[in-house]
Amino acid sequence: MSHKSKPADQNQDLRLNKRLKDTPIAIVGMASVFANSRYLNEYWDLISEKIDGIIDVPESHWQTDDFYDSKKNTPDRVYCKRGGFLPEVEFNPMEFGLPPNILEVTDSSQLLSLVVAKEVLADAKLADDVDRDRIGITLGVGGGQKISQSMNGRLQHPILRKVFKQSGINDEDSEMLLKKVQDQYVSWEENSFPGSLGNVIAGRIANRFDLGGMNCVVDAACAGSLAAIRMALTELVEGRSDMMITGGVCTDNSPYMYMSFSQTPAFTDQEQIKPFDADSNGMMIGEGIGMIAIKRLEDAERDGDRIYSVIKGIGSSSDGKFKSIYAPRPEGQVKALKRAYDDAGFAPHTVGLIEA
Repeated sequence: MSHKSKPADQNQDLRLNKRLKDTPIAIVGMASVFANSRYLNEYWDLISEKIDGIIDVPESHWQTDDFYDSKKNTPDRVYCKRGGFLPEVEFNPMEFGLPPNILEVTDSSQLLSLVVAKEVLADAKLADDVDRDRIGITLGVGGGQKISQSMNGRLQHPILRKVFKQSGINDEDSEMLLKKVQDQYVSWEENSFPGSLGNVIAGRIANRFDLGGMNCVVDAACAGSLAAIRMALTELVEGRSDMMITGGVCTDNSPYMYMSFSQTPAFTDQEQIKPFDADSNGMMIGEGIGMIAIKRLEDAERDGDRIYSVIKGIGSSSDGKFKSIYAPRPEGQVKALKRAYDDAGFAPHTVGLIEA
């Protein structure tokens, strides 16, 4: 007996609706560190009071005189000097069982993520007898790892040696200068490699907090957090984990990132960005770490958890073939929204608040 197959779109809707529509997910914990806001409540204050966290590059990050030129397309210069920058965060390595001597060779993204992970787990109020083997972590990790730039800088000695020789500098003075240059960078040692890897951000959290579920990071650029949350939702809906820590991490507002976006060019040349505006002419970048703890709604209700919100649908898409790989395409964004509505079983006109 043959069966007539259903249209692909209909099959997709049924598959999506069977997942989150039937197994909604509760947010039971939250924590963050963002620009001008060390804690989550401070971040909410910025939003509710309409305070702009975008500032000029602080001296604690880098000197704008070394790289800035207001003219676009100036070689080896950036034309934007504004962005969102993390505040100072106290970090005690012993609190996380880390020897102090590895701090110099460990990227700040790993260290600060440990702080936020501790806070989100505390906010979720885990029971003493919780099965940590059933807790996983997926994080969107974008940009780069700042420490990699220092480590790569230390490897430029062959080029420098060649330049010194061509400039008539004798071997003794050349080696002396090389040592002075290399001393400006962190040294390579056994902890340098794991300390510079983005994928170790989730792994180090799982290691320090004894989490036995899946841990991984995903880089989907600006959609990294969305991709990570979608993976976390799948783990819960399929019953592979009972709790997931998920969110996004980006701590690299370095000259390298500013050079990358300037030479593309993707930055705005204005003091402020204009999202969703017809006159929008570019973006800015910001550092930040945000994490949520999520569980199946029925489990959260059974355990008496505080429930911040419920996720009933999620949608994602790709733009397909378009004029360039990084140019936004409204049709692709509409496609993602439609899939989220279909996943949740809601009509667009029922939505009371949109946050973006």
